[in-house]
Amino acid sequence: MTSVRDQRSRAILRIHFHPAERTEELYGQLLTVLDGISSRVEPLPADWSAYVDLTGALTYWGRDVEGLVAVLRLRLLALHGVPSSAGAGPSRSIAAMAADVTPPGGATVVRDDEVAAFLRTKPTAALPGIGPKTARTLARYGITTVADIADTQLPTLQRILGTAAARQAHDLAHGIDERPVVPAATPKTMSAGHRFDRDELDPDQHHRTVLRLIQELGARLRTSGEITQALTLTVTYADRTQTTRSRTLTEATAHTPALATTARELLTSLGLQRARVRTLALRAERLRPAEDTVHQLTFDHRDEKLRHLEAALDRTAIRYGPGITGAASAFPRTG
Repeated sequence: MTSVRDQRSRAILRIHFHPAERTEELYGQLLTVLDGISSRVEPLPADWSAYVDLTGALTYWGRDVEGLVAVLRLRLLALHGVPSSAGAGPSRSIAAMAADVTPPGGATVVRDDEVAAFLRTKPTAALPGIGPKTARTLARYGITTVADIADTQLPTLQRILGTAAARQAHDLAHGIDERPVVPAATPKTMSAGHRFDRDELDPDQHHRTVLRLIQELGARLRTSGEITQALTLTVTYADRTQTTRSRTLTEATAHTPALATTARELLTSLGLQRARVRTLALRAERLRPAEDTVHQLTFDHRDEKLRHLEAALDRTAIRYGPGITGAASAFPRTG
């Protein structure tokens, strides 16, 4: 088992990107900048961030953690005009927690000898893996800070949280986190977007636009033989600010009605009744080959009819062009 001393020889960075507008191409370019500093980059496109293992890069570049993080953030700004915020420490969890308390445009570095002090003052919910429900459970036993978790005997924690969750919380509260940064290519995604000619305040127009985007995405997924496990909706407002919502699908699919249901839920969750919307964009994430799909058996004959209709519309679009049919209108609005 890796000791705390061995672990703390590492330097892990969690960096968040804050561009004016988000595109797949730009995210890939930002990852290329990271890769120019260290080859150990783990993309996290869902929230436009990444982990970077800087351990070996420190010697190569002849800089300390603060200096190398500053160089990296300056490159992002100089090459792509993208500000960033970053947190760094001897483990993934420390880096993530440091990034969480860092405002855009800043950086927080937690040194080896600062880990205990950094952790102990934090509320339990700040610890990775401790969600609101678990935090409330711990609070009923008077455990409200990371220091409380660290000071509670492991058997006691196990009675409260269960064996695995208690062990993880206990280790993280003591600064023990052996998880490596796992280099990976950018997860494949597919996007569709629409920019309005003027600020659009009409919720019905937002709804119709999202359905058109889903129709486009569904057709492209089916044509390329892929299915998606998650959808992300990004709204850009008149003042260029953005709101993003993501949701994981119960079943990976390229079926337009199923995608439309999730897209409507995302749109509804934003409450855009009088928002001045300039751009709507949908992104299908975590794509994989369609042969991996597991379509649940159903007695809903309407669903099967819609799938046949969808296939027919796809064939028509291929033959005559995508503008000839209006598949989105075939899938009625619910709620």
